[in-house]
Amino acid sequence: MPDWIPDGWTLLLPGSALWALALYIPLSVPLARLEAALSTTGLSEESQQVLLITASLLLALAVGVLVNLVLSWALGPGWGSSLGLVAALYGLFWGLAASRERDRD
Repeated sequence: MPDWIPDGWTLLLPGSALWALALYIPLSVPLARLEAALSTTGLSEESQQVLLITASLLLALAVGVLVNLVLSWALGPGWGSSLGLVAALYGLFWGLAASRERDRD
């Protein structure tokens, strides 16, 4: 690992990334207000999209780290990461199931 990451934090990185992945879409949905505010600025469409994507990624990462820290403190680092994997796979499963349901209709 890089020198700038303390040793204890390396255990939390995979779980935090999994929680950020699991929370990315649910946390991106409420960014409609930011999108509305950006539409009133003079930014180009591309700049607005880049800013929205960056904001949603940073929000998901921050909340993912927080959720993983709380779960790792309450249950242990292994459990916090394992639940992150379960949450990410749960979202993937339901996304695939919803797309198959739409294709069938």
